Amino acid sequence: MIKFSYRVRKEGGEEAVGQREATDRFALARELRAEGLTVISVSEIRVAHKNNPLALINFSWGQVRLKDKIIFASNLGSMLSAGLSLSRSLAVLSKQTGNKYFRGIINQVEEKINKGNSLSRALAVYPRVFPEFFVAMIEAAEESGKLPEALKLVAEQFEKSYSLRRKIAGALIYPIIIIFVIIVITILMMIFLIPVLAVTFRDFGASLPLSTQIIIGLSDFMVKNLFWVLGAFVLAILVLTAFFRSKLGRRYSSAILLHTPFLNNLTRQANSALVLRTTSSLVSAGVGMTQTLMITGRVVQNYYYRRVLVEAYDKVQKGLPLSTVFIAHQNLFPVFVGEMTAVGEETGRLADLLLKGAIFFEDEVNQMTKDLATVVEPALMILIGIVVSIFVISIIGPLYSLSNIIK
Repeated sequence: MIKFSYRVRKEGGEEAVGQREATDRFALARELRAEGLTVISVSEIRVAHKNNPLALINFSWGQVRLKDKIIFASNLGSMLSAGLSLSRSLAVLSKQTGNKYFRGIINQVEEKINKGNSLSRALAVYPRVFPEFFVAMIEAAEESGKLPEALKLVAEQFEKSYSLRRKIAGALIYPIIIIFVIIVITILMMIFLIPVLAVTFRDFGASLPLSTQIIIGLSDFMVKNLFWVLGAFVLAILVLTAFFRSKLGRRYSSAILLHTPFLNNLTRQANSALVLRTTSSLVSAGVGMTQTLMITGRVVQNYYYRRVLVEAYDKVQKGLPLSTVFIAHQNLFPVFVGEMTAVGEETGRLADLLLKGAIFFEDEVNQMTKDLATVVEPALMILIGIVVSIFVISIIGPLYSLSNIIK
């Protein structure tokens, strides 16, 4: 049994918190709903077992790449379809993986299976590796007897998520690298090149334009306070990193993405694709709609999309259709999302139509990342031209004047 803390809403609207033991968070959510309570959140209370060193360590120092999870889900589904037992399949997978941390977890999962635990309960012990989406899909599949099919869906979901992230990262990493290189080159010039030229200008008493004086002044300040400047630069990076990892920072970064030209449409399309595909996969696996929305809300990273899914959770519990929420938030979800969802609810083909919508938006993201590259490259060339022009006007111009003085 695992101990959880939970937050619920009573029939009168009053919220309450508590702690309770259950086999997993989904079983606890079912118990609470059976008591007439609306589940807001459920989180595991981590307590290290005194007599079990492995439980104390729990391999929390490790990390599993999304690609490793894709291979795990795909291969496990294939082995089960071929007739191998679950325990035997896990033993084979632990030997195949090159990630020592992941191998240790697979071995522990196999041990739990051999002791009579279900796969979903065994995986739920490691939420950092197997997210709620994964566990919910497996639990629903165990009840329906379609475990290999569910593992295939999980692998497809992870694969699409991985592909989506790669495309977006690929579109953004090039301009980030170029801007970083420009900043580094500018700093190096200010520290090493400008001071040498400044001495030359002073020796010959050259008359310098305002832009040159400003650059030389900044260079002198950086050289004289190099330690403090570098310290402030590193501190600024650490503070910004910590800020954007905080709850408030994630909210601001979500807002920036939704209001930045070229990135706002990409953000809407990518988050819509993620919401639709995740919801489709969970619904097709037999997971209840309220639980589906709860899990999808944790899968999505953008603060504003999470808030909409929390609203959807409340409204669906009150008997309202999901499409009404999407239609009410057309600033986040394109009109197409609400219409597709409404048709799916009316025809009983919600999972199929949500999947088609997800594929459509994934194709849109693919095209938009290509278009973004064509827009970014000219913008970067203009930026480089501006930086070069500033240095040419401020440094090369006075050098020509200096050559005339020497003649």
